[in-house]
Amino acid sequence: MGDRNASITVESSLPGERLDVYLREKFPAVSRGTLQKLIDTGDILVNGNQTKSTYSPRAGDLVSIHFPEPKKLELAAEEIPLDVLYEDSDLLVINKPAGLVVHPGAGNYEHTLVNALLHHCAGQLSGIAGYARPGIVHRLDKDTSGCLVIAKNDTAHLGLSDQFRNRTVQKIYHAILCGELPRSAGEIQVSIARHPSHRRSMTAVENGKGREARTSYRVLERLHCATLVQVVLHTGRTHQIRVHFQHLGHSLVGDRVYGGKQNVRLKTQTNYAAGRQMLHSYSLTFKHPRTEKEIQCTAPWPEDFKEAVLSLRKA
Repeated sequence: MGDRNASITVESSLPGERLDVYLREKFPAVSRGTLQKLIDTGDILVNGNQTKSTYSPRAGDLVSIHFPEPKKLELAAEEIPLDVLYEDSDLLVINKPAGLVVHPGAGNYEHTLVNALLHHCAGQLSGIAGYARPGIVHRLDKDTSGCLVIAKNDTAHLGLSDQFRNRTVQKIYHAILCGELPRSAGEIQVSIARHPSHRRSMTAVENGKGREARTSYRVLERLHCATLVQVVLHTGRTHQIRVHFQHLGHSLVGDRVYGGKQNVRLKTQTNYAAGRQMLHSYSLTFKHPRTEKEIQCTAPWPEDFKEAVLSLRKA
C-alpha cells in the first residue's frame, strides 16, 4: 500500500449503512464530508467502480481509497508554546491545555493547535485528514486537557489511524464526577447517538440504536460530594465519557452541556464551581507506526484539575 492509498475488504453486508458512514468508522481522522467528496470525485471506488455515498457495503466488496495531495495550506503558523511529551521524525505527543481548539473550523482559523503545529513542525505534518487538519489523528474537546498524538507524515498517520480503528491504543483518562459513585469499579456499555433536538450534543440510547460505546472505570478517590475516577475508553465516540457518566447520573464536574443541574447542586453543597469539565487524557499507549516500539506517554494534571481535587477533597 502506498502512503496515500488504502484498501478495505468488507467483511459482512451492511444493508442499513451508507458507504461514507462505514468509511468514517474505518478512518476516524477523516471527516465524513471529505469522504463524500472523495467518493464523488472517484478517489474512492468499490470493486473498481465509482459509486455514491449512499451505497450500502456488501460482503466481499473491495473498497479502494486514494487520498489526493492536500491543498496548499493557507493557515498561519503561530508561535504557541506546546508541552511536548514525546517527539521524533514521525510523530509527537503533546499535553494539550484546556481551552485550546484542536483544528480550525468555520469562523475559527487562528489560535488553534494546528496553527501551533505548523510553527513547531515547520509544515512537516500529514495531509490525509484534509488541509484544515494536518497531522490530526484524533481529537480532544476544547476544554479537555492531556495526551494527544500528532502524525508528521502520511505513513505515520495511516498507521496510527489503524490502531485507533482497531482499538489497540490504550486511552486512560482521569475525571471528576458530581456525587458519590456507588460502585468502586464498573463498565458502561450503552450506545451513543446524535441528540434528536440538540444537534451539537450526543445522547445515550438503547434498543439497538446508535453506535456501540464501551467505557470502564475505577474509583481513585472519594471526594466531598464528588468522585475522582480513572477511565479507560474502549471505543472513541464523540463526548463518550461525558455522555456515559451523565447516563449513570454522575455528570462531570464543570460540564455545562451534560451536567448543568448537578453542578449547580455541587456548588450549593461545596461552594466549588469548575471553569471547565474536569476531564484529562492522562495517558496514551500505542505502537510506533514505523518501528513498532511501544510508546507510553503520561500527562501530569493541569493546575485547575489539581485545584478541583484539593477543593473537593474531604477534610
